[in-house]
Amino acid sequence: MPTRHLLTLTAIGGDALERLIARAVEHGAAERAAEPTLDGRIVGIYFRKPSTRTRSAFTSGALRLGAKVMTFGPDDLQLATGETLEDTARVLSGYMHALVVRSNGPLAEMRSLASQDRMALINAMSDCEHPTQAIGDLAALKERFGRLEDLHVLYVGEGNNTAAALAYAVARTPGMRITFATPEGYALPDAVVEAATEAARAHGADVRQQHGADDLPTGVDAVYATRWQTMGVPHADPGWQSAFAPYRVTARLLERVGKAETVFMHDLPAVRGEDVDDDVLDGGRSLAWRQAEHKMFGAMAVLERCLTDLL
Repeated sequence: MPTRHLLTLTAIGGDALERLIARAVEHGAAERAAEPTLDGRIVGIYFRKPSTRTRSAFTSGALRLGAKVMTFGPDDLQLATGETLEDTARVLSGYMHALVVRSNGPLAEMRSLASQDRMALINAMSDCEHPTQAIGDLAALKERFGRLEDLHVLYVGEGNNTAAALAYAVARTPGMRITFATPEGYALPDAVVEAATEAARAHGADVRQQHGADDLPTGVDAVYATRWQTMGVPHADPGWQSAFAPYRVTARLLERVGKAETVFMHDLPAVRGEDVDDDVLDGGRSLAWRQAEHKMFGAMAVLERCLTDLL
């Protein structure tokens, strides 16, 4: 089969995304009883930045599916001494079947690693998009509600790489809606909103962005928060926290915008008492912990799509 990369959800059609989500839900239902669909495959995990969930999710997911795993830290490859991305990828493609990469760098770096045609390249987070996060998120919602159609997600906080991936994913899911409520100066880039809006029109979805936390939509099915400093990178504005304070998810905010079955989501790690209160994150409405498990189930589906003909 031809090499299939997963660099951005903009390159994934709605049908392919639906299959990935459905497969992730299947893996979630099976829990630990995964079939060895990746037997004989070797998966590389190259993370240039710290990670708890995504690295563990791909490592555990690959092992559960029968693959062997090789791991690399930020200083383990000769990239650290000046070898080009293209040369590194050309060499690694002779050793392994897929390379999962996390970086704070631009997507162009991953495109360079994907320039060879033997090894699948999987974006486990770049500076502009976190595609596998969104796949796990939508799988968690589908498992919880039994559908994605007619669900409305309210995202509050920074328009970061997680938000971009959610915009692209929801835009390709018929009947689904997402509203991004972001502070002025911390919005999703115009190009992301425009691309997601165009895709949403084509798929019968709805993607919107607004500024200000006073006039939020009500009756939403999920409230999604994220860390206010992506990857812990500080904001340049010394008064940035005051801009984000109205977006803190409290029990009062959840009651104001939600309904009886509304759930709380967070891509984690959370900064308790900042982006979310303890009683919300640990409360009965919180889907965050099951959502974190779905990072692994989503990773398993992505690996199967890239390395087998199952999806």
